Amino acid sequence: GITYLDHAGSALFPESLLKAFTDDLRSNVYGNPHSQNISSKLTYDTIEHIRYRILQHFHTTAEDYTVIFTSGCTAALKLVAEVFPWIPEGTKQPSSRFCYLTDSHTSVVGMRGITASMDVLSVAIKPEEILLAEKNSLPDEEENCTTPHLFSYPAQSNFSGTKYPLSWIQDIKCGKLCPIKVPGKWFVLLDAASYVSSSPLDLGVHQADFIPISFYKIFGFPTGVGALLVNNRIGPLLRKTYFGGGTAAAYLAGEDFYFPRKSIAERFEDGTVSFLDIIALKHGFDVLEKLTGGMEKIKQHTFVLAHYTYTVLSALKYANGAPVVRIYSDTDFANPDVQGPIINFNVLDENGAVIGFSQVDKMASLYNIHVRTGCFCNTGACQMHLDISNEDIQRNLQAGHVCGDDIDLVDGRPTGSVRISFGYMSSFEDAQTFLKFIIATRLSKSDNEIPFQSCVTKLTTESVPDVHSSFNNADRLSLVPHILNKELRKNSSVTRTTGTWQPPEAEAESIRAAVSETAVPTYRRGGKPITVTNIYLYPIKSCSAFEVSEWPVGNQGLLYDRNWMVVNQNGVCMTQKQEPRLCLVNPSIDLKKKVMVIQAEGMDPISVSLEESTGKEAVICESKVCSHRVKTYDCGERIAGWFSMFLGRPCRLIRQSSDMKNGSHQKNTKGLASTTNISLSLVNEAQYLLINVASILQLKEHISARLEEPLEMEELIRRFRANIVISAPESFEEEEWAEISIGALCFQVVGPCSRCQIICIDQQSGERNKEFLQSLSTARGRKTNFGIYLMNQPLRSSLPDTLSVGAQVLPVLKENTEIQPPTSSEEKCSG
Repeated sequence: GITYLDHAGSALFPESLLKAFTDDLRSNVYGNPHSQNISSKLTYDTIEHIRYRILQHFHTTAEDYTVIFTSGCTAALKLVAEVFPWIPEGTKQPSSRFCYLTDSHTSVVGMRGITASMDVLSVAIKPEEILLAEKNSLPDEEENCTTPHLFSYPAQSNFSGTKYPLSWIQDIKCGKLCPIKVPGKWFVLLDAASYVSSSPLDLGVHQADFIPISFYKIFGFPTGVGALLVNNRIGPLLRKTYFGGGTAAAYLAGEDFYFPRKSIAERFEDGTVSFLDIIALKHGFDVLEKLTGGMEKIKQHTFVLAHYTYTVLSALKYANGAPVVRIYSDTDFANPDVQGPIINFNVLDENGAVIGFSQVDKMASLYNIHVRTGCFCNTGACQMHLDISNEDIQRNLQAGHVCGDDIDLVDGRPTGSVRISFGYMSSFEDAQTFLKFIIATRLSKSDNEIPFQSCVTKLTTESVPDVHSSFNNADRLSLVPHILNKELRKNSSVTRTTGTWQPPEAEAESIRAAVSETAVPTYRRGGKPITVTNIYLYPIKSCSAFEVSEWPVGNQGLLYDRNWMVVNQNGVCMTQKQEPRLCLVNPSIDLKKKVMVIQAEGMDPISVSLEESTGKEAVICESKVCSHRVKTYDCGERIAGWFSMFLGRPCRLIRQSSDMKNGSHQKNTKGLASTTNISLSLVNEAQYLLINVASILQLKEHISARLEEPLEMEELIRRFRANIVISAPESFEEEEWAEISIGALCFQVVGPCSRCQIICIDQQSGERNKEFLQSLSTARGRKTNFGIYLMNQPLRSSLPDTLSVGAQVLPVLKENTEIQPPTSSEEKCSG
């Protein structure tokens, strides 16, 4: 078999990742996320879910960071260079500086080409020089300068595996360390591409401004997508010249007018993102967690392998006592917090001369061992460790050597080295196979038996705490010999602060107070009284209605309305757009027994407790909910199995958590007091949707004429999935209202509901008929508005407010008789 030892170049993907991904593609149709059709909406929602999954992986939230998808880490770095708010030379203000560690990837050093074109100076900093940076403190009069500077360094060297202190981030940003002595404000770019492949990164603690990553280094697949994580505090400062498809809110082709989209991600993702690759990331995270148990366990596992290999390799000697290899490292592999699972070396002969890396590579290939050779796109580290001068680099170029070729020696001196690296799939057998290869090709039997065996015996008989128990599910992972390392034991415990998004608690007045201050008190005069004729709640989003004659009102609308929803295997909300059969699922709530009973034809009824469960929490987003984090929990395997069987596809039922401090879905409502945040359930737009029987009667005539068949009123009412149905004398007069009172409850009208294709679905059979949406558009003059959104915040009272059929409705008219719809680029629907 193959012994793969280039995990720093790319991880290997497991078969289970490919299977999960291809099963996903067979089960779903993913369209271009810039379109508005069903398949495109599914793509958009899945991508948004994966953004949150990435942030969760790095222990941060959308409140602090934005994920910008790129083609890879290199594209992310290039983007930073292009959009950073540089101040060029020659202006009245002090100019910016771009500083980078010499132990940096080519793609980081290459940023200086862009900065040079902007008249910004670049300065290379050696690792030992940054430790002296405390001497670069500025006089007090220069500390208030706001000129932005950028310092870039790798969290882990891709050459040697050295881990540079993450504490530098805060030290540089607060001024404790200054890369160079210039007035201004420092921002930090943390190149995490190598680091995150085998170590956990907590951005809740180490808050760099820019973090570029490549996902293939973590999962092995997909290879065409990376990301730039941007600290939201610097997002507004970034400047952009080019604008591609999907980034413009509006622009003119004939004039110099362009207005960017609001979100950072949408502004900087030019064109259509690689959406299928992004969808594959979800399965990458799932498989990684299932096989390994998390990044901390991967860190320990890979470090033990590297430590073992380093210890044996460095102990190998020729008969004359000369070392077999020269290892290029800044550490002694004693601590996983300062050394990653990378070993860089050159093989020597008995006289100490370097054997060219190309020769070693060819020999390794004969043993089916895959290593990496050269300078690894890190000339700075290569020069530092191999003692190659600037003049040597230029002479080597004149001698015909270029990066990536197999000219390994020039005048007997190495132009590069050999690198091996371990990943979560690596095993003890991989390490042993490599060591046996070195021994077999460099040492005679008399040379190698004693050193090799003694090292192995010593390493395998001494013990440290077991760090491998978490890998029981990984087929390819084997137990690595225990290594006695007091320093490792002492330092391996890392305190991790998990960032949980917590919106500020709303210290808002009630909507009633806000409405009384802002609404125009013009009351509807004359005519018949208006009453409530029907009340519906939809406990499970997009499932059948549950009709009641009276019902308590909670702080998110009708009690238990849209508290649950069905999600697919990617955690994305399923609606009738994708799965019309959801309308055949009939939930009902028994408040006395505190249960929700779910029924469907051909299925045994199943019940769900109304009491909250402390199950596994999952962060999800969908449609208009996805601009906020929604904290939910899974309702368990029994319910998931019921829905999966009925719908014929893997799915789960999740419920919104009532823990408002940790993820309430809120909406700042236009027209209310500026401090008013409205708490929402899993609805798209507002707490309530109201429709008018008179409006339905008028629409019924149009549709019946087009269908040439009679329609039942109840069928139409159910298609529009309202919470409140009223009987007003005039059709569409509800669109002239600014607020209404129903009994003791007060509501503000937020805007009209722009309908989607769900109204084309017969709520009794699940059959589609596109005629309904077309008829609505024709009847409303090419608009698809029908019904109005309402918001209400109940009074803080010991007695719950109740909404009842037969209650009188008292509307207040608007000053302007045209209601503007809620600002959004997406169509609304009452899921």
